[in-house]
Amino acid sequence: MLLNALQDETLETLAARLFEDIRALSPDREGVNRPAFSETETRVLARLAEFAERCGLSVEEDAGRNLLFSLPEDADAQSWVLIGSHVDSVPMGGNFDGLAGVVAGLIVLIRAARGGHRFRRPVKCIAMRGEESAWFGACFLGSKMLTGRLPPDELTAPHRGDGRSLEAHLQTLGIDTAPVSAQQSTCDLARIETYLELHIEQGPLLVERGLPAAVVSGIRGNFRYPLIRCIGAAGHSGAVPRAYRHDPVLAFAELMHRLDTNWDHLLRTGRDLVLTSGIVGTEAESHAISRIPGELRFSLDIRSQDCGVLDEMRRYLHMQMEDIAKSRGVRFETGAELAVAPALMDRTVLAGLDAAMERTSGAAFTMASGGGHDAAIFAQAGIPSGMVFVRNRNGSHNPAEAMEIADFMVGTSILSTYLEAGE
Repeated sequence: MLLNALQDETLETLAARLFEDIRALSPDREGVNRPAFSETETRVLARLAEFAERCGLSVEEDAGRNLLFSLPEDADAQSWVLIGSHVDSVPMGGNFDGLAGVVAGLIVLIRAARGGHRFRRPVKCIAMRGEESAWFGACFLGSKMLTGRLPPDELTAPHRGDGRSLEAHLQTLGIDTAPVSAQQSTCDLARIETYLELHIEQGPLLVERGLPAAVVSGIRGNFRYPLIRCIGAAGHSGAVPRAYRHDPVLAFAELMHRLDTNWDHLLRTGRDLVLTSGIVGTEAESHAISRIPGELRFSLDIRSQDCGVLDEMRRYLHMQMEDIAKSRGVRFETGAELAVAPALMDRTVLAGLDAAMERTSGAAFTMASGGGHDAAIFAQAGIPSGMVFVRNRNGSHNPAEAMEIADFMVGTSILSTYLEAGE
C-alpha cells in the first residue's frame, strides 16, 4: 500500500513535485545538468529510489547500475513489460527529456497500486543511465550495455570533461566491464517481453496540431556527413565573369535547392523524410566580401523511417553532386559517412497503443520520431517496442522545454490503459 503521507496527493501533484525535486538536484547555469555515469546521475537515481520506496514500490539495481521499480507482487516475476527512459541530460538541458519517461513509469505503477489494478503482464519501470551523446560522443550507452550492443570503440571513448574513458567511469561506479567489453547483455533479454517509452516530443507537430500526445510509429534512421567540402577556385568578386567562376557557394546553394525539391516531392507522395544542413561556412581565415571563396564546408543529415527512402536519397545526393560538380567546375569531398538504421515500432504494440489512445483521448494520432531514443536500441535487439510522445513547446536539449503536467498525464493514461487492457 502507498504510505498515508503520499496517499492523499493526486498523481498530478506527485509527478510535478518529483520533477521539481530532480530539477533542484541537478541545476546548471541555465536549465539542468545530469552528466552520464556521474555522481549527479547517481544522486538522481537515489532520489527516485527514495520516492518509489515511499510509494510502496519495490526497487532493485541491475548490473549496469540502472534502477528497476515494480509493484511488490511483481518483483520476482520471471518476465515483464519494461517501461522507462533515461535520467541523464545534456549540459544546460531541459528537465523533461528522458526524465519524463521514468516518472511516467512510476506514475503508471502508482496508479495501479492505488486503484488495486492488475496488469495483464508484470510491469517494471527502468531508470537508465547514459543516453545522451554529449558526454562520451556516443549515444544510448546505457541501453547498448543492457542489450550487449556497445561497440568496443565506445567503451574506450573519452569523457568531454576529464578525458577518462567510459570504461574508467563505469569501473568507478563499480560496474563490471568485462561483459560490456565482450558485448554481452547485462541482463537476460528473454525476460523483457516488451519495451515502452514515453518521451517529450522534440519538435513542434503536437503543438501545431493542438494535441496532447501521440503514438510513435518508428524512429527515423539516418545517414550523415559531418563535414563535406565543396572545393572551387578563389577569385576577385568583381573581376571574374560568371562563365569562368568555380563558385562553391552557388554549387552548395544549387545542391540544397535540388535536395529540397526532391524532399517536397517525396512528402507529397507519402514518403517519410527530413534533411538538414546544420553547419555551413567558408574559411574564416580567408573569406572576404570581395572574394569568391575557394571552398565551402557543410554538414548533411538525412533521416527517414524507410530504408528504401534513405537508399534512394543517398543515390540521388551523389548523382546531384556529380552533376553540379561538372556544371559548375567544383568538386565535392564527402568524407566518411555515418549511418544509423531506422527502428520501426512493433506493429502489435503500435496497434495496442493506438487503441489505448483512442479510448483515452477519443482519437488516435500516430507520428514518426525524428530524434533517436533508447526504444530504437531495444527494437534493434529484437524486443517488441513502442513509444508515446507528449506535447512539449520549445524543443528539447534546452532549458526552455515546456511540457504541461496535464499533457503528461494524458500520456501516462495511454500507457496505463494499454498495460491494464493487455496487448
